[in-house]
Amino acid sequence: MINFILRRLLVSVFLMIGISFVSFIVIQLPPGDFATSYENYLINQGGMTSVEAKEAADMMRARYGLDQPILIQYVNWVKNIVTKGEFGFSFGYRKDVGLLIAERLPRTLLLAFLAHAISTLLGVGLGILVAPRQYGVADNISAVFAFTMTSVPRFFLALVIMYVLVFTFDRQHVTSFFSPQYAVAPWSFAKLMDFLSHIWPVVLIAGLGGIARNMRVMRGNLLDVLNAQYVTTARSKGLAERRVINRHAVPNALHPIIAYQGTALPYMVQGELEAAIVMNIPTLAPLFYASLVTQDIYISGSFLLVYGVMIVIGNLLADVLMAVLDPRIRYN
Repeated sequence: MINFILRRLLVSVFLMIGISFVSFIVIQLPPGDFATSYENYLINQGGMTSVEAKEAADMMRARYGLDQPILIQYVNWVKNIVTKGEFGFSFGYRKDVGLLIAERLPRTLLLAFLAHAISTLLGVGLGILVAPRQYGVADNISAVFAFTMTSVPRFFLALVIMYVLVFTFDRQHVTSFFSPQYAVAPWSFAKLMDFLSHIWPVVLIAGLGGIARNMRVMRGNLLDVLNAQYVTTARSKGLAERRVINRHAVPNALHPIIAYQGTALPYMVQGELEAAIVMNIPTLAPLFYASLVTQDIYISGSFLLVYGVMIVIGNLLADVLMAVLDPRIRYN
């Protein structure tokens, strides 16, 4: 088991290096950089001439190393992350990127974890519920729900929910975590309820697709297992159907669900990203979107790196869990 984990860790290290390199290169493929956006700002809003604005932009490039080759910039970026724990300097926010990420990442992970927990519990539970009732009313309703939730874009759901909250229920402050009276107040039960009342739309939007996906996967797996010979043998011994399903069928049908957990959290982060951008919730999502617009490369690169690391760690944990459940995997 130790050798299996060490092999996976070694592969994960090289994979994260590759992710960091590709992320940094990709975000610099569009023409221009932050200094270009700054130059346009000085011309349009600062009243400078094009020559003056260009001189100011060139000074910024020289100061922050934006005039160096991409590979040199990448090496310096990675070196600062490894040796100093610094993710670079945000030109737009005039602040270290690590501080920006540390401030917003816990909120993002909290919303993603809640969406992940809800999607897994409800999705697996509904899959177990409808599988023995194949082609029944509940199964057909779940099929329509799954098709709808996996087809409708999450940004559209966010727009619909925000419209309903604002214009139907007259909800205010939908783009924040707290109402104004609780923003700086100490934690209490009332503040917790206010917090939950503000975050549920984002959690719901991020988790609906996962609920549909987990339900359909669990349903399909359970139907396959219920037709297996050992399940037929268990039934022939006179075991109750509920015991046959819960004791013999469900544990074996859970393997693909467990394997999927490695990519589930990043998928929820992606859903949170779409919802948070539309609703302007102060998580990593609006920060990442703004950095793409202004070409604030160190924010964009750091976000993609963190996102990639979550995928790698998630897959590593899923591999270890699968190895615990099925010892044959350790020797493959």
